[in-house]
Amino acid sequence: MAGAVPTEPRLRADARRNSEQIRAAAIGAFQGRGLTVPLEEVAKAAGVSKATVFNRFGGRIGLIEAVIEEVVARELLAVIDHTRTIEDVGERTAYYLTAIRDLQYRQPAVNDVLLQTYPNSRQLMEICRAGSEANDELIAAGHASDVLRPEFTAGDLQALVVDNALALKHGERPPRDDYDRRTTYLLDGIRGRPSASGGR
Repeated sequence: MAGAVPTEPRLRADARRNSEQIRAAAIGAFQGRGLTVPLEEVAKAAGVSKATVFNRFGGRIGLIEAVIEEVVARELLAVIDHTRTIEDVGERTAYYLTAIRDLQYRQPAVNDVLLQTYPNSRQLMEICRAGSEANDELIAAGHASDVLRPEFTAGDLQALVVDNALALKHGERPPRDDYDRRTTYLLDGIRGRPSASGGR
């Protein structure tokens, strides 16, 4: 009978469309408000049920991993890659810290990654590992060239980044001008002090 003709191709097309709508909604929500946005809101924005989100992606972790490249990884890893191309260590340090703090201000999801909000996500933890390696490299180069205070450690840098993430996620967001001014204070505070013999 005509009514018994299989509709599997149409079902597959519907599933693909649902997945694309969910991905687009998740990218918009996560970029705007971070990775902890309720899945009900993502589903509503996508025009599907929360059950459909689970059917397509298996839950929050699966959804995060499906979009984390667009939401966080691409831009954050680009900052790390560009940092490594800057020859002058002082300029490298200023660029890296300014760029990371800029991302933290603009992209709430970056703070969720840096705070390791979802440690069961392999991709998120890999991003954290890449960031930790970049921090270690920067501190080592800064000490070797006397650009950074000798007592300033990679752990100190990590703590400053995490403290900033917590403040932005749970506190009142400061005006951008104030935020950038504090970035300058941070850079001034960690720079190496000129020696009495003339800054060698």
